Amino acid sequence: MSRGVHGIKSLGRMFKIMDDDGDKKLSLYEFKKGMRDFGCDVTSDEAAEMFNAFDVDGSGSVSFDELLTALRPPMRKCRRDLVQRAFQKLDRTQTGEVTIEDLKGVYDPTHHPKYQNGSFTEDQVFLEFLKTFDSPNDPDGIVEWEEFYNYYTGVSASIDSDAYFDVMMRQAWKL
Repeated sequence: MSRGVHGIKSLGRMFKIMDDDGDKKLSLYEFKKGMRDFGCDVTSDEAAEMFNAFDVDGSGSVSFDELLTALRPPMRKCRRDLVQRAFQKLDRTQTGEVTIEDLKGVYDPTHHPKYQNGSFTEDQVFLEFLKTFDSPNDPDGIVEWEEFYNYYTGVSASIDSDAYFDVMMRQAWKL
């Protein structure tokens, strides 16, 4: 499977084909059937072992996000260093996590449309921003390094060029 956007799209198409009942998750049966349909020569036990490794939350099914996270390539060191610099810039209190307090003075909420129309307070804008990076399994409004890194690992997997990733990170975070 190719890296980048094309690889993710291909994986997405494969996932949809495997998802016989259209519930946006794969049962063990669908996973095994899909492995056979796509010509993967694995035993039933091997397929079950892979399925269990992909089922990180232990729900008995595999979501697209779980599959994507398991299959995406590791981030190169030059990219990881940029992500770490961005995280350190946000973590003003140097606690290893980014909170609303860290964002004050770094992120200007007054340009957010919901703040401008009065439906969000500053803190609500900050929480909305933190949700971008916060783990969906633990949306606590506190972003730890691992959560931030996981978010950018996904972004990195969709960008082929190190130079483009570098420019994007430097511009986004003013590094």
